[in-house]
Amino acid sequence: MPIGHRAIGRRHMVSAGNALAARAADQVLEAGGNAVDAGVAGGLALGVVQSDYVNIAGVAPIMIRQPDGTAVTIDGLGAWPAAVTPDLFMREHGGEIPLGILRTVVPAAPSAWIEALSRFGTMTFAEVAAPAIRLAREGFAVHWLLHNMIASHEAEYAKWPSNAAIYLPGGRVPRIGERFVQSDLAATLQNMADCESAAPGDRRAGLAAARAAFYQGDIARQIVDFHAREGGLLTAADLAGHRSEVARPLPARFAGGTVLCCGAFCQGPFLGLVMQLLDRMDWSDVVQGSATYFHRVVECVKLAFADREAVLGDPAFVDVPVARLLSPEYAAERLALFDPRRAAPDMPAAGVGTVGPVRVSEAVPAPGDTSYIAVVDASGLAISATPSDVSYESPVVPGTGLVPSSRGSASWADPAHPSSVAPGKRPRLTPNPAIWVDAEGRSMPLGTPGGDVQIQAMAQVLLNRVIYGMDLEEAVLAPRVASYSFPNSFAPHESHPGLVRAESRIPAAELVALKALGHRVDMWGDWTHLAGAVCAVAMRPDGALEGAADPRRPTGTAGV
Repeated sequence: MPIGHRAIGRRHMVSAGNALAARAADQVLEAGGNAVDAGVAGGLALGVVQSDYVNIAGVAPIMIRQPDGTAVTIDGLGAWPAAVTPDLFMREHGGEIPLGILRTVVPAAPSAWIEALSRFGTMTFAEVAAPAIRLAREGFAVHWLLHNMIASHEAEYAKWPSNAAIYLPGGRVPRIGERFVQSDLAATLQNMADCESAAPGDRRAGLAAARAAFYQGDIARQIVDFHAREGGLLTAADLAGHRSEVARPLPARFAGGTVLCCGAFCQGPFLGLVMQLLDRMDWSDVVQGSATYFHRVVECVKLAFADREAVLGDPAFVDVPVARLLSPEYAAERLALFDPRRAAPDMPAAGVGTVGPVRVSEAVPAPGDTSYIAVVDASGLAISATPSDVSYESPVVPGTGLVPSSRGSASWADPAHPSSVAPGKRPRLTPNPAIWVDAEGRSMPLGTPGGDVQIQAMAQVLLNRVIYGMDLEEAVLAPRVASYSFPNSFAPHESHPGLVRAESRIPAAELVALKALGHRVDMWGDWTHLAGAVCAVAMRPDGALEGAADPRRPTGTAGV
């Protein structure tokens, strides 16, 4: 059995998708930074130590809750270039969004991190980026997940010389324990820090200069020139025109408290819908981890994800009826379709909008990959962030160490789909950081990697913690299931009707009962990172801060 990652502190607490990122965030806190400073430091470090699936030039949705209870989200998601046409992939690529440079959208993470720092932090970019720069320049020991990810995608990395030079040094997959160095990435981050240091004015002026280095300076020119040479679509105007969207989170009622969810720029509203469906159920006679427990989770996910498929798209282009989706009346209406004795054989009909044609597959569902960081400091300031984007779907821009966001893979080629391709339109975003707030106002930021599994893993952890009263580590360690009875958010968007994947630590009798309810159950094994890797930090009633990091991945906690 893997050892859980748990820590208790009084001053501050970090839980992150990698132990080195947790350490980076803790170092910033110990140096006098606040939770946002630390969250940005840890998030940038994730882009180094997990650069296989967290790119410095990727996405980074962020939620911040202040000690007075006010909260904001920062979308951290870029749009399709202005040069794309809505029918491009239907006309020229047979309705597919191919691997490579054409799936690139505007990189948004640097803007999002700097927006958070400028509004809520206290430190400079150079101060918070120092751990990431050091890890990139000096290297770190290859961990098992980095090795496995590169090995699984060796053919994709080998497709582009600039990717192979970093991820296949010497022409092979780096071995566990070998030092992994990213010199160009270190230089890119150092460039931003140097531009900040050279800028006149106060801290915010320096942060603006660091941002400009990426979106308008030498880094931008390297990206744009590479796209021009290689047939990409990103232009200087696309980069210079990018702005982070700052908004209020969406509240969803659950078990006497509130789950703060991100808006419709990502799948956040559907976490809220799942939690409000689960909230309307009586759990008093349901055993945690039983077939009934898992059946309820899976069926509520199906109901919510049918609506996700029908209406979720960039709200600047698509009417996403979030007020209706998160109303008590709508939860009651949808829950009337739930059958406690039988699983729906497929994704049910949507309650809002209409679902178009769905591609069904019998193949093993593709995994989703991301990372996560949560930080709470002594003042009660909390940050929850889910940075992402892989480095094996598009080419590294030579000399930068960056793969500008390949999040276009989460758009649909079909112009009729709500998440279709269009100039200036953001693709679907699965990363959706959240914060649970209990009835007394205490925060618990939480999130996970996992693509379409994210909401499902987060829902199960919240049930375990809030309904069943488990301590945070127990809630995270408990075995999980996930449904795949809906179109995958990533191309080629295949659906697997009735499929539920389950960790084999679930008692055999419960798995038999789950199958008897009509679920098509496929086993993952005892422990798998495919079930998500939830990290969370909870403010406890006794004033302590409790951190838990899921051992399904090389996560870590840190705090005092």
